[in-house]
This record gives sequence, structure tokens and C-alpha cells, in this order.
Amino acid sequence: MKKLLLSSLILSCLLFAKSGAEIYKQCAGCHGKDGKKNAIGRSAIIAKQNPSITIKQLKAYKIGTLNLHGMGAVMKKNVAHLSNSDIKAVANYISHL
Repeated sequence: MKKLLLSSLILSCLLFAKSGAEIYKQCAGCHGKDGKKNAIGRSAIIAKQNPSITIKQLKAYKIGTLNLHGMGAVMKKNVAHLSNSDIKAVANYISHL
């Protein structure tokens, strides 16, 4: 019974987990579909960025300690709803753009 409950819990988490591609759709408006656009003419290109850098930056934006290119407030608002697993998923996705 415990195995069935645990399996059900894991499956439901996987079903509700967002993919990096799905999360990135929120980013594409500024960073471009392929991550090769300077967001609002200010940011660096994020395509192929190392996931550990992206994770570090997104977490810093989320808590308000990063303001690269003057985009801290905008990015803080955009990443506020992302969980740690969402951040990891989108960082891995970006690294393959």
C-alpha cells in the first residue's frame, strides 16, 4: 500500500511539473524564441549559457540581489513564481538553445 501511494505521489508530481520549454515561453518575448535576442536591447544573449550560471542568476533575481543591465526589478517580477525545480528546468533548456 505504501509503495502504491508513493508511486502515485511521484507520478502526480511528474505530471504537474513544468518542462523547461514550457517555462521558457514566458521568457521568449524578451529573450527571443532561440535565446539570441538582447532583452529590451540591454541583456546579454542567454542561448547556450551554462545552466549553473543561469540558476545562480535566476535565484539572485528572485530574491532581489541581482540587477544586471538594470533589469533586476523586471526579472524579479518575472521569476517570482518559479520554484527551484522550475529554475533548474529552464536553465537546462536555455543551455541547449
